[in-house]
Amino acid sequence: MLGLSRWSEKGGSYRTITRFFHTDIDWESINWFFIKKHLVKKGSIYLLGGDEVVVSKSGKESYGLSKFYSSLQNQVIKSLAFLNISIIDVNLRKAYPIVTKQIVRENKEGCVKTKESKTTKSKKRGVGRPRGSGNKSKKDVELSPYLKFVQEAIQGALKKIDKHVDIVYFVYDGAFGNNQALQMVKRCGLDIISKLQRNSALCFSNNEPYKGKGAPCKYGDAIDYDNLPDRYLKSTEVDECNKDITTKIYQMEMLHRKFADKLNIVIIQKINNSTGKIARVTLFSSSLSLDYKTIIDYYSLRFQIEFIFRDAKQYWGMEDFQNVKQTPINNWANLSSFMVNMSHGLRKNNEMKDMSVLDLKAHYHGIKYVTEVFKLLPNFANEYLIKMVTSRITNIGAINPSLEVA
Repeated sequence: MLGLSRWSEKGGSYRTITRFFHTDIDWESINWFFIKKHLVKKGSIYLLGGDEVVVSKSGKESYGLSKFYSSLQNQVIKSLAFLNISIIDVNLRKAYPIVTKQIVRENKEGCVKTKESKTTKSKKRGVGRPRGSGNKSKKDVELSPYLKFVQEAIQGALKKIDKHVDIVYFVYDGAFGNNQALQMVKRCGLDIISKLQRNSALCFSNNEPYKGKGAPCKYGDAIDYDNLPDRYLKSTEVDECNKDITTKIYQMEMLHRKFADKLNIVIIQKINNSTGKIARVTLFSSSLSLDYKTIIDYYSLRFQIEFIFRDAKQYWGMEDFQNVKQTPINNWANLSSFMVNMSHGLRKNNEMKDMSVLDLKAHYHGIKYVTEVFKLLPNFANEYLIKMVTSRITNIGAINPSLEVA
């Protein structure tokens, strides 16, 4: 905050910056207004995607401080966690954050397995179904606190987007590979694209004629991942760099005993012909009309959100803030995300389209240096001299320097 005040112009004192970070700000409206004005194009295809980011944090007083799993460190660390909901441009293959909300442990408990105390013993239920119990609908599921938290974030993003962009699909990682998450996304009016566990117990539909006794059997043969039927094979490719690696892609409509409806399943197998080992990824969608290429492409675009986290941490202070109260923490996380959108918007300018984020920062740092230096000089500097000095100084520290004024 002190650094921001030093780089600010008139009116940006440290006290002003402090008051700014203690103010409740509608960042969702700010992000969407900027995206709609500068980043969204008519005719493009857009998805809604989500992911979580963990920010390492020491101390004891920070709001929401707890232990969350960090994929970068591959372990649970003391940290803050944030949920990000972004709009993804399929054509440009870029993601723009709209909603950034802090995750507190109370909201996360619904999807975290906790170990039962050794002193408390759960009473075992008898064999068979309890008397008087009925069938439960798999569509009418009760959402966990965490899924309600994500649902609120998705609905907030959709409310801001309204009818400006047609959003049909929501993309998330394997954490949403369950019926509860699917039903939550369906209640938001979207279809989900996510990943199942590699050993998920999928079944084919039963096509045998009805035998006239009892309810018709819904589930057919279980899937055998080692012997997938050739009729579902859609693509076979041999790796150009390594001829021993063969990639096979299967697509089929299948059932899962814990899901309410049919799933559009895409199975990607990578086979090492020399060792016989097989690596497998199982993607799914609640939309049965998508082809396998679209499902794979849309799911791969989810990784664009990781670039948001990288830029926000590396360049815009998400990893470095030292605030401990709820409102300043929320403002820091959202300001970091907004600056990612800002950098995308600046690089749409023809003069800055080839600049990296480091180039942008070097450019504006240089302008600040030149401005401060010229304030100390007599009023004899002409416009040409100002442009020449500015061009020279702003290239210092740039990776891709721009053309200097001759």
